[in-house]
Amino acid sequence: MSNDFPSSKFERGKIFAKTGLKVGTNYAKRYLKKSMGQEESEEEGRQFHTDNARQVFNEFTKLRGTALKIAQSLSMDEGVLPDEFADVMSEAQYSVPPINKALARSIIKKELGDYPEKLFAEFNPDAIAAASIGQVHEARLEDGQKVAVKIQYPNVRNTIHSDMSIAKSLVKRLAKRGANLDDYFDEIESTLIEETDYQQEGEYIEYFHERFAGQKVDTPRWIKELSSPKVLTMTFIEGQHLKEFLATDPSQEQRNHYGQLLWDFFHDQVEQRNFIHADTHPGNFFFKEDGRLGVIDFGCVKKFDEEFTQNYMQLLPILINGNEQDVRELYLRLDITKENPDNPKKEEEFFQFCKNYGESFALPYMEDTFNFGDPSFKRRINHYAKRMPIMNEPRGDKNFIYSTKVHMGLYSFLIKLKAQIDTQQSKEITQRVLGEMEQETG
Repeated sequence: MSNDFPSSKFERGKIFAKTGLKVGTNYAKRYLKKSMGQEESEEEGRQFHTDNARQVFNEFTKLRGTALKIAQSLSMDEGVLPDEFADVMSEAQYSVPPINKALARSIIKKELGDYPEKLFAEFNPDAIAAASIGQVHEARLEDGQKVAVKIQYPNVRNTIHSDMSIAKSLVKRLAKRGANLDDYFDEIESTLIEETDYQQEGEYIEYFHERFAGQKVDTPRWIKELSSPKVLTMTFIEGQHLKEFLATDPSQEQRNHYGQLLWDFFHDQVEQRNFIHADTHPGNFFFKEDGRLGVIDFGCVKKFDEEFTQNYMQLLPILINGNEQDVRELYLRLDITKENPDNPKKEEEFFQFCKNYGESFALPYMEDTFNFGDPSFKRRINHYAKRMPIMNEPRGDKNFIYSTKVHMGLYSFLIKLKAQIDTQQSKEITQRVLGEMEQETG
């Protein structure tokens, strides 16, 4: 159990610098060996990246907060860091040590005016989950209602800006030569600052409960009187996570049932054209005994601007239609390709790659039903995701960081679930929303 949380700019800078120096030295040594003609096998290359990722992850775990959020966000972009980093960084959702009990207790006292044993009928001092920005404790209210209490690590918000500056310089050592990461980092930073406002998250909890909770979906309620900007109390959602569910050897019917609920929840949000739950990873969803889908963690919620939403949603019909000129024009609008590239031949290869990747992404929408358990689909998606040739810099509108996180997260979830999905209604939703937006823009 960790007792310390380095919160001063100096302490955190020291850890970042140490990590950057280690990793930078490792990559310099490797470059020197290669320049002297020493061969490296594919396996040795993979191991090298994995070892470096492990060093970064271990140091970032001490920092929690921004460092781990950066790790999570960058692990989504196959083109910026080596693949092996994504595998290691994905642990940031699950493997973070909690802060000590006395510190957690004093945070509650400072934020809510009293110690947890006075505020709750029961309070478990051992965290049931610990992640990048805060940890979660189980408790009961006086009326017996079971609740989850999320406590934010101290000083997380104050460390974000300096962490981002230091991390950017570290990532630039690892990123492909000439990568322009500024827009990406600005987007991650503004989202992070919002994620540290538990008052805002409480309001999102109420919004999603009002809009989506019912016969198919269950979401928590916000307990406002036991919350503050740094402590969030909400009703407890019970159920099995994906891993636990799969361990029960569920029938295909059960897999399809929960897969459909997840698919519909995603497309219902598109239809609302408002806030999107932008953290589609298995830890945020429960399969409940009553057959509903439980949805938690409303810290990362996005509202994309109308222009991006319209262009992003046009990707599907345009890719399905298969008119190459339309695809070219849309890719330009979304900053995926460049109008006057330095290297036209390379740019054309990149365009063809993105078009093929996009068509793979559109496959589930091409028929009325789709089988995510088809191994050839998994192979195809993985083939493109692992070979994304981002050239010298990340491409695409900065909103892709979160829109891709949501969509790729959904596909990854459904592939693991091996669910067969009815996509007819979702296609109708996409067409209807696009039609509405085109009418509005005239």
